[in-house]
Amino acid sequence: MALTYTSLDTTKLSTAEVYAKRLCELAEDNPRIVALTADLAKSTKIGFFGQKFPERLYNVGIAEQNMMGVAAGMAKAGLIPFTCTFAIFNSCRALDQVHTDICYQNLNVKMLGTHAGTSFGQAGSTHHSTEDLAIMRSMANLTVVCPADGMETANVVAAAVEHEGPMYIRINRGFDQVVYDKADYGYELGKAVQLHEGSDACIIACGSAVFQALQAARELEASDHVHVRVLDMHTLKPLDKEAVLKAVHDTRRIITAEDATVIGGLGGAVAECIAESGMGCAFRRLGVQDRFSPIGYHEDLMSFHGIDENGIATAIRDLLKLEFEADDDWSDEV
Repeated sequence: MALTYTSLDTTKLSTAEVYAKRLCELAEDNPRIVALTADLAKSTKIGFFGQKFPERLYNVGIAEQNMMGVAAGMAKAGLIPFTCTFAIFNSCRALDQVHTDICYQNLNVKMLGTHAGTSFGQAGSTHHSTEDLAIMRSMANLTVVCPADGMETANVVAAAVEHEGPMYIRINRGFDQVVYDKADYGYELGKAVQLHEGSDACIIACGSAVFQALQAARELEASDHVHVRVLDMHTLKPLDKEAVLKAVHDTRRIITAEDATVIGGLGGAVAECIAESGMGCAFRRLGVQDRFSPIGYHEDLMSFHGIDENGIATAIRDLLKLEFEADDDWSDEV
């Protein structure tokens, strides 16, 4: 079933609402799909699922660790459980159960981490989930996905049902800027989406930084006549290494942008890929720079951390000052 909307519906298209509605559509034809909440059904929007399938939504109370254990048992019984809680609780509070109950046993549990990054910025550092990508990417057997907007989230949820094995899906608190105006743009788990052509530099982004990267690329093309490639790297694990290395070969200038710590997340994954390839390039990681984020609204925090349109454009301009040999011989780069 294709998810569609009109301009009158856009105010209702928070990423969380889209995933819940898409999950309801999928559950109509798949009785194995169940959902679990840790007393956050309303905040995380999984309550929509409970309204339609009250007998298939389980509220375990304020007990995220227990929720992961229950989900593991459900998966062992042949169900497809979707857990839903704030990303910081999923990756930190319940990490022992995620590690041992779910990932170690390679169970078919889908974990939805909402209010991710600094999207719940005014709630303070206890609710900022800037470490989750690094933490979850280190878990063996776990697929890690960070969609750019509501439409992509709908595609990720559908892919999660088809994918066998544990998955972590990271989404924000509320309405995200629209990157995709339709669902059938060729989404594929583990494959980056190229949103903008360019050979002068490349921005590799995920989540809320994707829209900002696209805006920065358009600004640079109009004002500086610079052509910047933009990759929506929605899947951090497994990473689309082919797309990364093609960008290195074609542009020699790479910037990663993520609403997360630059240590171990998207920036870390891309850096590992480039280092292991032996190819050389100018490289910058934009995101939270080894610190806790201050408190504030999401858009202000993105500006503070340099992952809004202006911050990304400034980083690209700085990177363009670095020159590289215009050849394809990488022997002198190692």
